[in-house]
Amino acid sequence: MQSMAVDCDIRVLGSQDVGLLRAMLAMFGRAFDDPASYLQAQPTDEYLGELLRRDTFVAVAAIRDDQVIGGLAGYVLPKFEQTRAELYIYDLAVDARHRRQGVATALIRRLQQHAGQIGAYVIFVQADHGDEAAIALYSRLGIREDVLHFDIQPGDAAISEPRPGEEHQPRSKC
Repeated sequence: MQSMAVDCDIRVLGSQDVGLLRAMLAMFGRAFDDPASYLQAQPTDEYLGELLRRDTFVAVAAIRDDQVIGGLAGYVLPKFEQTRAELYIYDLAVDARHRRQGVATALIRRLQQHAGQIGAYVIFVQADHGDEAAIALYSRLGIREDVLHFDIQPGDAAISEPRPGEEHQPRSKC
């Protein structure tokens, strides 16, 4: 399949792009029909600027006529078994008026370039059952793996006391 030419600017955001990140959050709220999650408790400019400075966060925006029409937010996950990293696409959306124009593909292609530059060995993403557009997009661009996803809530867990001679480290009892 040939890639479409996209008439917009696709760019990785930097710490100076807090305004664009806020516009991306607003677009996510509309695209996901969830404005409460993306708009009601936004962090401060300082927090967002620091997030954009981190090498473990990446935001890619599609901009047309000074408007954010698509965006992607991801996290770089340093690995422990080898000196390498994975890149996880956490959110990806395109404004409804700009869908089916190659914007999402262009966002992922730009992320692929960025991932290569930072030495990530794989990019991964999840799609919900029934989200046929996302499943079709990701199937065109990558290899599908059927996995189960579980949300585990944080909270109080039993902490065991250190053994004599051990440093105190929080541990669960087994």
